[in-house]
Amino acid sequence: MSKFFINGGNKLFGEVEIQTAKNSILPILSACNLINGKVKLNKIPLFTDVLAMNDILSYLGGSIEWSGQDLVVDMTCPNKHDIPNYLADKVRASIFMLGPILARHKKVKIAYPGGCDIGLRPIDLHLSGMRALGAKVVEKNGYIYCDGSNMKGSDVILNFPSVGATENIMMAAVLTKGKTRIYNSAKEPEVVDLQNFLNLCGAKVYNAGCSVIEIQGVEKLYGCEYTPIYDRIIAGTYMIACAMCGGEITLKGARMQENQVLCAKLLNSSCIIQEKNDKIIVKSNQRLKTFGEISTAVYPGFPTDLQAQAMALQCVSDGTCMICENLFEARFKHIPQLIKMGGDITFRDRVCVVRGREKLYGAEVVANDLRGGASLVLAGLVAEGYTSISNVELIDRGYYKFEETLQSIGADIKRI
Repeated sequence: MSKFFINGGNKLFGEVEIQTAKNSILPILSACNLINGKVKLNKIPLFTDVLAMNDILSYLGGSIEWSGQDLVVDMTCPNKHDIPNYLADKVRASIFMLGPILARHKKVKIAYPGGCDIGLRPIDLHLSGMRALGAKVVEKNGYIYCDGSNMKGSDVILNFPSVGATENIMMAAVLTKGKTRIYNSAKEPEVVDLQNFLNLCGAKVYNAGCSVIEIQGVEKLYGCEYTPIYDRIIAGTYMIACAMCGGEITLKGARMQENQVLCAKLLNSSCIIQEKNDKIIVKSNQRLKTFGEISTAVYPGFPTDLQAQAMALQCVSDGTCMICENLFEARFKHIPQLIKMGGDITFRDRVCVVRGREKLYGAEVVANDLRGGASLVLAGLVAEGYTSISNVELIDRGYYKFEETLQSIGADIKRI
């Protein structure tokens, strides 16, 4: 087991190239199940979630080859349609395999997914979507069994704009005869990215990023070469890091458009943000004012995946901030750890109040999930003294070589 060891207090200067988005890569890897041919994916970081998805593809009969950070996946001859518990339990995104395997093989057996414990993340919308397309779904003994022999295009109405369910239904529909419409679909950039990938392979998917997505089923998909979009959550994390620590960093490959709400809050808090072509420049030279209020929401609202990092910033900002977590009921596990570092936080259920202090102090803390772990790293960067963060394997799920990137812009952090 690894730890991060941080000596806080350094300002951050330099350039960071933002990696491709984990939340785009994972559904795209799942979509490879649909494709008769080789897919080359460029600039794929070795997130542990990506490696777990590759293990599933290999188990299903696929070929996985790395060339530097480029990944070639060949699912021309898959020989299985089931995913056992020991593979599904490693990664929440294993549920994305449901739609593609069902569409291609007309049957699937998949164990319930694992992943970070941030609260209930029900898969009922995924299953109701498959049922709407005509699949028979049975849940039994910890597995989901689906029979898609009578699947056909249909209207699917989501009672919540779930990203995962939207993507799963899209993938199930592309090889299903007829026209499918997904109403109240998620609008996240990663959904648009999946559409663009599928269409490059020969699919007919329209209007991703809008409330109604249309899919015209095709008989076959073919291989392609594709580069997923940049990771807006990683970019937001580094923006918050600079805002907390002070200094000036350039984020190469990032755009303000995908982080509009965060950028607006940082600008209103006396942070300087500029956009030049494919770069965001962040400058911070004083203690920021608090955001006042943060309320997480589906895109284009404030991302739940940046709530913990933003909370760390509020701990050292001037004033009081109320934070409402509207998407996951167990996403405040980082709060006791931030309190150990001197954070003045009170919370109940899904609401907390953060009263900013001038300083945080180094302490021994534990990462309990991916984004909460990232918030502790940011707190450690600004804290007085030394901070030790254990369980950092959870952070590795979504930040590749996090400590090395932070070192490159002046942070005193190492993995031990």
